[in-house]
Amino acid sequence: MRHGTDVTENGLRHLLNEWDPIGVADEVRDEYDCMLTPLLQRLQNGAGTAEIAAFLRRELEEHFGLTPAPLDPEAMAARLTSWWAAAAGSR
Repeated sequence: MRHGTDVTENGLRHLLNEWDPIGVADEVRDEYDCMLTPLLQRLQNGAGTAEIAAFLRRELEEHFGLTPAPLDPEAMAARLTSWWAAAAGSR
């Protein structure tokens, strides 16, 4: 099952790097890895968009020291939950 987890982690890493809230993904590919496990746990436990958005907002504020509003954590949360639902069909 580890292989499937690697694929899932890589997919999530790709989405976070596309979002790139601090603008470093072109230079540092693992900057957002601190969010992989917490996000995957929430998604696996059935977290909805609101819970994922709250997590992203908290990470942006407390971990990265950013103002979340212009980074639209709600839109990213919707993208992540849609990605997870689509990925469930291929698991």
